[in-house]
Amino acid sequence: MSKSEDHQESTGWQRLDRAAFGIIYGAIMVLSILIAAGHHPQAPFETAAVLFGSVLAITLAKAFAELMANALDTGERITRLSWRKAWTHSAPTLAVANFPTLFFVLAGLGWFSADLASMLSQVTAVLLLAVLGGRAGWVIDRKASAAVLGSLFSGAIGLGLAVLKYLIH
Repeated sequence: MSKSEDHQESTGWQRLDRAAFGIIYGAIMVLSILIAAGHHPQAPFETAAVLFGSVLAITLAKAFAELMANALDTGERITRLSWRKAWTHSAPTLAVANFPTLFFVLAGLGWFSADLASMLSQVTAVLLLAVLGGRAGWVIDRKASAAVLGSLFSGAIGLGLAVLKYLIH
């Protein structure tokens, strides 16, 4: 691997790899919250607040649980550094909610419908899952076929949740 490829790997793909847990968790959370929002979200600003607020609450709970579990497991004191580490690991979960929240805010401003905001939010979450599934397939086998299968598998999980939303409502 050349130095420029190594630099790209450490700045691009490795950052995505480190954030994968939170991104996957956040994407599934966004899809789950949209299931609860109903088939036609009528109050886009309220949906944006509920979506972002719910993901924020769960992200904080995840970071706090990680912090406390580490303290109980290791007997180490909770420090600013340990809190930062827990938050750094959890923050990608919250980041996933940014675009869906923005879509609903834009719908609230009248730029497009709440139904389109919901669809764009679901597509965003499904695409994130598909990309990370493809990345996992590539990292594991370094073959395009494994990347495609990983992408299809992970994307199908997200798509299944999106379809479930329409079947329920």
